[in-house]
This record gives sequence, structure tokens and C-alpha cells, in this order.
Amino acid sequence: MGFDLGRFSGEVDEELICPICSQVLEEPVQVVTCEHAFCQACIHEWLSRQPTCPVDRQAITSANLRSVPRILRNLLSRLNIACDNAIYGCSQVLKLDALQSHIDECEHNPKRPMPCESGCGFIIPKDEFKDHNCVRELRTLCHQQQQKMTELKTEIADQNITINELKRELNLIKDFMRAMRVSNPAMRAIADQMERDEVIRWSNSLPRARVTRWGGMISTPDDSLQLMVKRALSESGCPPHILDELMENCHERRWPRGLSSLETRQNNRRIYDNYVCRRVPNKQAVLVLPCDNSHMSDDVMVEPGLVMIFAHGIE
Repeated sequence: MGFDLGRFSGEVDEELICPICSQVLEEPVQVVTCEHAFCQACIHEWLSRQPTCPVDRQAITSANLRSVPRILRNLLSRLNIACDNAIYGCSQVLKLDALQSHIDECEHNPKRPMPCESGCGFIIPKDEFKDHNCVRELRTLCHQQQQKMTELKTEIADQNITINELKRELNLIKDFMRAMRVSNPAMRAIADQMERDEVIRWSNSLPRARVTRWGGMISTPDDSLQLMVKRALSESGCPPHILDELMENCHERRWPRGLSSLETRQNNRRIYDNYVCRRVPNKQAVLVLPCDNSHMSDDVMVEPGLVMIFAHGIE
């Protein structure tokens, strides 16, 4: 609806008055055909009851409305209007186009958002301070957060059930493919490609890593260290069909010629900088997989990949 005429200083041109509410146009729109202007809210409410222009009764719909010309908007913006909060003590009279920004900051605005300075830090309307209780509001917030957490836990549990079902079905498919691999060459090729694709997806899910100190490599890790890395790989989603072999490849006895001895490793450090390495989550260890390192020679690569464990030097 429009702005109350009584709030304006001086006379207001008749062209700036809404024919429906008889107040100064607010968010005005114009009928395309007859060019009559109305408050946007007024004309939409009118059209919800009867599809005609309120002035000349031409048949119109919402599709016949458009923004008013710039000259009309400029005339409206130059009108002087009293602040909405005049009844609360504000004496400001300002241009109509500056009204909203003033209201947002007006010190007399009872709905002006303000921070509570009593401890909770909540942002609340000024007129609600008298009824505001920090402890009560914080308890309400805690209760709401607990409800959300309970809902999220339930949703996560449901999602985990779905994920486990999908994993079970996927494992059944993999078992079937492996069984068929023995007797059917075509099926063998399909199964091999599925396993390669699985490794690629897993590799892409891991963050890239950079080795800053190749000299920190542990070439003969002990059993407990290998177990920790294996657990981290498994938790990261490492495909089961390569997990054990990857862990075998974390020891220098399984490394290719370009990594086979301390002297060789010292000579080849610049070559190793060309590796694309994936971070083993939360461990000082990296994965070097063939799917990421087709540019590397066979002297420094091995299937299904290398696990390199370091004492330090992983970024």
C-alpha cells in the first residue's frame, strides 16, 4: 500500500497518488496499455478480485504491468517525507529515496537490530530488550542445536545403512565378476577395467602431496608402522583388491631398480620430484600410483603402486 499523504511536506502532485489507496505511490507499476500507475501491492490485490484497470475498466492481467518511467520515479524520490518512527520521537524529514536506509539506522526505530551487551551477544530488535533473558535464550538455542544434532545423527545413520547396502551390492557384483573372469575373457576385460576405474576414483579423492625431503624416506618400515599406514589406507577407501599388494610395496625389497638402494635413491632425487604423489590421510606417507604417473619410467614405478613412508618432509 502507499505512503500516508500526511507524512509529506508540501503538496503532492496528483500524478503521484495511487487511484486505489489514495496515498503516495509505493513501489509503483504502470499498465502498459493505458499507462495508469498504481502501488504494486494495491494493483495486485485488485487484480486478484477483478482483471480490469481500476481507472478505465480495461481488461488487464499482471502480465500487462511494467515499471513506471524514470521521470515518475525521480519525482517520487524528491518528495520530502517524515520518518516512519516519528511517533517514537524521530523528527527527521528526508527525501523519499533515502527513507529506507535511514529507517535501518534510525535510533528511534523500535525494530532496529542491536547486539545484547549482557553476555549472550544475540542480535535482537530494540523493542524486545525489556523481555530479553540471556540464559533463557541460550537455553533455547542449545535445545534447538541439540534437536538439529539428533536429526542429523538420525539422517547420518540412515545414510550409513544405505551406503552399507550399496557396498554390499557392489561387493556381490565384484565377486560375480571375479568368478566370471576365469571362464569368460570378455568378462575378464570388463572386471579388470572396473578395478582400474575404482583405483582412479579413489586416487582422485585423495589430496595431492609434495615431498620436500626425499632423504626422510623409511625404506624398511617395521610392522607396527606398516599396520598404521594400512589402516589409514583402508579408512580412506582403498580398493581391497590392491590394499595388501600396496603394503607389500612399502618395503624396499619390492621397489623397482630406481629405488632399490640407498645410493640409487640419493642419485635419483631429482627424478622423484616428477612423481605425482597422493597423501595418505593423517600420515607422513604418500602413494605413487601408475594412474597418476604414466609419465614416469618403469625404473621408478611398479604395479599397483608404491607406498612411501617418511620420517618427515611431507606437505
